[in-house]
Amino acid sequence: MRLILGSASPRRLELLAQIGVVPDAVIPAEIDETPLKDELPRAHADRLAAAKAEVIAAMPEAQGALVLTADTVVSLGRRILGKPQDEGEARRFLSILSGRRHRVTTGVALKSADHLWTRRVETHVRFKRLSDAELDAYVASGEWRGKAGGYAIQGRAAAFVPAINGSYSNVVGLPLAEVAGLLKGAGYEGVA
Repeated sequence: MRLILGSASPRRLELLAQIGVVPDAVIPAEIDETPLKDELPRAHADRLAAAKAEVIAAMPEAQGALVLTADTVVSLGRRILGKPQDEGEARRFLSILSGRRHRVTTGVALKSADHLWTRRVETHVRFKRLSDAELDAYVASGEWRGKAGGYAIQGRAAAFVPAINGSYSNVVGLPLAEVAGLLKGAGYEGVA
């Protein structure tokens, strides 16, 4: 059975490799990721993951394959902190997270020809209080680019996180235990 990863994220590809999964193809989903009016973070992650799976599964090159997609959302309460558009927004996001606990939610979807399986995983992350010098250095590093919430826990931002409660791989972008379970349940044999 062929597996298509519906993501442009190199981190998701690396995470899958950790559990012995090498997709047959990588096809990023081109959808509007703007939150709907009054959409809550959990519903947003779930909706986008399912929408990505449906879009890719409808492509001719995906016929007969399993399609795996995900969407990771960083939120503080009801507020979604997306991918910062510029250095100013990255600094604002990191300032908001400084000294606080926030939630990282990933919606995962696995689509076959006749079924859609979904999972949602949440991890609570605590940031230490960040100094101006730490904020300046992190923003200057550029590591925030393309990262939900403006940080990469697997990079320099690891120094900002004294504690997490839940799946570490979820914070990186793909909850591996749940993904492995979905793939096995769907009959995919490439899982370690």
